[in-house]
Amino acid sequence: MTFNDRSTLLSHLQTRRSGKPRDMVAPGPSDAEIDQMIAIAARTPDHGKLAPWRFVVIPQDRRAAFAALLRKAYADEQEQATAAQLEACDRFAHEGQALIVVLSSPVESHIPRWEQTMSTGAATMNLLHAAHAMGYVASWLTGWAAYSPQVRDAFGSPHETIAGFVYIGSPGRPLDERPRPDPARVRTVWAG
Repeated sequence: MTFNDRSTLLSHLQTRRSGKPRDMVAPGPSDAEIDQMIAIAARTPDHGKLAPWRFVVIPQDRRAAFAALLRKAYADEQEQATAAQLEACDRFAHEGQALIVVLSSPVESHIPRWEQTMSTGAATMNLLHAAHAMGYVASWLTGWAAYSPQVRDAFGSPHETIAGFVYIGSPGRPLDERPRPDPARVRTVWAG
């Protein structure tokens, strides 16, 4: 890796920010770009080579079905669901130009589940970095839908967990920089 390549990579890592899905506009990634992002996401630490994660793409023409799933699950799980909350389910389903559900899919193995879960998080972060490197903005969201058994069952099985919903698109406005932790606050030196 040359100095220029290293500088570019460091700049990429230093400038990645999440964008709000509601602010994302076209163009979004093509199917080929999504495939490339997923291939990059899979290049993650994975003790035992288990690939304990899955990526489910929800295409634009299935967003209304996803909205219906969310509305039903929310209404079933929340006795006092309001019209505004159900409308929020519709917005959640239709934001972003691309939407990928990331599932933690642990494999029966001598590799601890915790390591497999961390690998899923790393794969999701790689997905965000791949989107950024291709000139898109991405956002990793969870919320109630990530913990809903009904939503999870629509994408996977009871042994899986939704790690998050990754929205990808072009930024519709300048991205906000959020406060970052002071490295001195999060770094210590072990004294033995």
